[in-house]
Amino acid sequence: MVYDLFLIIPLLMLTSAVLVWIYGPVETATERAVPAWQQWVLALAALIAFFGIFWRQQGQTLGMQAWRVKLVAQHNASKRVTWGQAIIRVAVACLPLLTALLPFIFYDVNNAPSGIYIMAAAIAVSGMLWRFTNTSRHYLHDKLSGTELLQTPKRKKS
Repeated sequence: MVYDLFLIIPLLMLTSAVLVWIYGPVETATERAVPAWQQWVLALAALIAFFGIFWRQQGQTLGMQAWRVKLVAQHNASKRVTWGQAIIRVAVACLPLLTALLPFIFYDVNNAPSGIYIMAAAIAVSGMLWRFTNTSRHYLHDKLSGTELLQTPKRKKS
């Protein structure tokens, strides 16, 4: 995931730059140049496109290739992931992170009580911790999208 962040962060910066280009600059930093809902929707669409293209073509993002991990349809490792599965997987994986941000609607992110930070962190990682609560060892987003991660064999040196 960390390797893919090096590609995702510039992608999200680009989507924000496109929206600012469309709406134009603002006079002060306290004004929002772009409506927040449009920024979130475009960011989600960019994430779905990024992961969907990689997963549909070869089942791996660049970060997954480095760690020899491949995403396949459950119960059929030779079948490619569908767009529907990619959309569900990205959306469900984002839900805990977005839910973790909800308390900061009511609390200032810089001055919230420490319990709020702990609760937000616990919510944010809950989707990943799901893997350790079931015998199949699938993440929640894998279970709901009908996908699974497989370890690929090492490439032979020639």
